[in-house]
Order: sequence, then C-alpha cells, then structure tokens
Amino acid sequence: MTDRIPMTQTGYNKKKAELERLQNVEMPIIEKRIGEARAEGDLRENAEYHGARESQGLLQAKINQLRDELSRAVLIDPSKLPKDEVAFGCTVVVNDLDLDEQEEFTLVGAGEEDYMNGKILITSPLAQGLVGKKIGDKVEIQVPAGITRFEILDIRFDED
Repeated sequence: MTDRIPMTQTGYNKKKAELERLQNVEMPIIEKRIGEARAEGDLRENAEYHGARESQGLLQAKINQLRDELSRAVLIDPSKLPKDEVAFGCTVVVNDLDLDEQEEFTLVGAGEEDYMNGKILITSPLAQGLVGKKIGDKVEIQVPAGITRFEILDIRFDED
C-alpha cells in the first residue's frame, strides 16, 4: 500500500508519541510477563504464557500499523491552502438538505480524527466530497449509508 496519508505536524507527533509509548513502555511489560510465565515451566499448559504471547502479537501488529502510517505520512500546512474553498484543516458548516439541519465538520489528518466532535478524516468519502467546494455550492456525496446532500454555508480556518 503506497497511499500517502495527509496529516498535520500535530497529528504526526501524536502518532509518533503513541508508537514510542508502545515500543518503550508497553512492549517491555509484555516481554517481562512472557519471561515470568516461561520460568514457571511447562509452556504447553501455561495459560499466562499463551495470553502474554497473544498480547505481544496484538501489540506488535499495532506497532507495525503505526510505523506504516508514519512512513506514508505527508505533512500538510493548512495555512498554505486556499481559504475560499473546503480544504484540509478547515471547518465547514453545511446544511443537510434532506434533514434541514446544520452540521459542522473539521477536515483533519490521521491521528487527529474525533468523530464525536465533528473532526473527520480528510480521506473519508464525506470529506472528499466536500473538498474544493465553495460557500453556496450544493453537493451530493455518496457515503456508505447512501447519498447525502449538503449546501456549504461557511468555511473557516481556526488558528491554533
């Protein structure tokens, strides 16, 4: 998989810190558990040993995933993007034309998503359908649940 993953420096740093924590804190704890369980003798019927080995495998998979995401990261500086259209890092206010409700989405990179607070991945179908649109544009977006229709009401770039 060679797809690039857009993210801000903040998102990159967050993922890197998580990787370092998993490698330098969590993995040594599991390795210690494996060593202690191994010292108990017969490994064929040692539930603690097998449980620790399974935990180690799951943790290693998470570490590998983070390494992969960081290796494919493309750092984006939202301050260098156009301010008059929906782009990475912006907050877009839309009117859902089917429900007649206003919704607000912030388009973020990997590591910064928070769906409960409207922070959606720039690579999501919804965000991709909004990118490049301007205030007043109406758009139909194919999402897994069907087609959603929005009108763009506002675009802003919040300064951190």
